[in-house]
Amino acid sequence: MSTHASDPLAALGSLPGVAEAVDSVRKAVDRVYGHRVMRRRSNEISSEAALRGARGSAALSGADWALEEVRRRTDFSADAEARTVGAALRLGAEAGQLLSIWRQSPLRVLARLHLVAAGDAGLPAGAGSGDSVGRPRLDGETVDEPLIDAPLPTPADVAGRLDGLAELIVAGSEAPALVTASVVHGELLALRPFTSYNGLVARAAERIALVGSGLDPKAICPAEVGHAEQGRAAYLAAFEGYLSGTPEGVGAWIAHCGRSVELGVRESTAVCEALQRGAA
Repeated sequence: MSTHASDPLAALGSLPGVAEAVDSVRKAVDRVYGHRVMRRRSNEISSEAALRGARGSAALSGADWALEEVRRRTDFSADAEARTVGAALRLGAEAGQLLSIWRQSPLRVLARLHLVAAGDAGLPAGAGSGDSVGRPRLDGETVDEPLIDAPLPTPADVAGRLDGLAELIVAGSEAPALVTASVVHGELLALRPFTSYNGLVARAAERIALVGSGLDPKAICPAEVGHAEQGRAAYLAAFEGYLSGTPEGVGAWIAHCGRSVELGVRESTAVCEALQRGAA
């Protein structure tokens, strides 16, 4: 079996608070999967989770729309907020199509996610040219990421760290799914490899990692809901912990991501209850 030397993600399972977070997430996920509505109507729960997850991810990227507005709207090209919500919705729909590729070629998946997020409209003004869609940024290209203002790694650093992340995913790990997904999310936020929509892509990749691991195979536990519910300030504070690289900081980021999954579970449990009552 893998050792921690060859499986660095596994070592993160022993960081402060991580084992407790992993256990709490596992129990929460098991509870919602055991709900009686899930046996008959899991597709409806999955669709609703994708919608609510997209709304939450867009909110963190500055487009905090009411769920009913997201549900009602058909045109997402009017302005920057609308484009952000449209990008989040497209990513939510696309993520499930990429699961089979993720473990073999995560970099291809990330490129596809950025392509899908940018959509037909290309990139927002000031975020580089359309030629930058679907590939890591180059020297001199700017990054449009409204939430994260941490120092930006150079394109050379981005390339090296993306390759390292991809190698870890392809090699597989004994680490719990929550650990792997949290690292994928945190690393992509830290790198901001694309000229735009990095936060949306990072959260979509976290979802793919959680679903592809088998923790949430039906995609009914939208962590993006929980990230939004905990708020931008808490999200940024936890991300600062990840950036610090300290055991406490990285452990706190993983625990934050775990709490986000649990809040996503709570959201889907409420949907189950509504369906059971015939109210939705």
